[in-house]
Amino acid sequence: MSFKNNTVAEEFILLGLSGENAVQFVLFFVFLTVYITIITANSLIIILIILDSNLHSPMYFFISNLSFLDLCYSSSTVPRLLRDLMSLNKIISFAECGTQMYFSLSLGASECILLAVMAYDRYIAICYPLHYNIKVSKTVCIRLACGTWATGFLITICNVIMVLNVNLCGNNKINHFVCEVTEILSLRCESILTIELVIYFDGVFILMIPVAFIMVTYLQIIVSILEIVSSAGRRKAFSTCGSHLIVVIIFYGSAIATYMKPRATSLPGTDRLFAVFYLIVTPMLNPLIYSLKNKDIKRAFYRLTNKILS
Repeated sequence: MSFKNNTVAEEFILLGLSGENAVQFVLFFVFLTVYITIITANSLIIILIILDSNLHSPMYFFISNLSFLDLCYSSSTVPRLLRDLMSLNKIISFAECGTQMYFSLSLGASECILLAVMAYDRYIAICYPLHYNIKVSKTVCIRLACGTWATGFLITICNVIMVLNVNLCGNNKINHFVCEVTEILSLRCESILTIELVIYFDGVFILMIPVAFIMVTYLQIIVSILEIVSSAGRRKAFSTCGSHLIVVIIFYGSAIATYMKPRATSLPGTDRLFAVFYLIVTPMLNPLIYSLKNKDIKRAFYRLTNKILS
């Protein structure tokens, strides 16, 4: 199917990750396993934090927000990906494409900001422990969480509206497994300089500023850790910070490589690979690194298990 010049598509075809049936079959079970892990691990963390009063602190409040965000973020794309991997019909309507694009972008933007907020929480807790309860009070936590979600969902409205109103030409095949902004724009038949500038500046605000803030705060945290007298305490703190930074590098790095690089430098298939990392891999790693390695979470799990079994 093709479009005449200066038209808006009524539907698209998602080419997915592979055209080989055997590969798609393997990918289906891989991503199904990953998705079940994401749902199970993040749901468990939310339940534990809600039910266990020992976890009612700012850090775990933000972790529960991250877990809920990851549930929504992965669910905005993975179910559709699983369906397409087992289906010959990979057609997605214009409305469904726009909806998926809006929610995946909004949730991704919210996660970018939330990770920066969580870095700020750890910075205050480690560098200014005596002022922690004042600087990160319950009211401040609620405002930061609400601001994170609101900013993510508001800042992407303009981008999605502009992208969906671009005049398309050529074919309606999207070389991706989701309705990605960059792939939709590759089908255009008009100048999109204004849209590209808006997306670039939004990328600076959503990606570059938060990741720069996180790196600066973690640098300050590392300096404070070096002042810890106990070598065991330093090892524990460095292990935690190192795990968090791995997630930050994977999530922000893959997103920046997709949205902030010149389109002319893109290699075939690289954007799909990067998308797997920030859409699927990171929501699976977050609960493993931020929570399930945490002793407080483990204790809460054992308490809940004993309560259920007794």
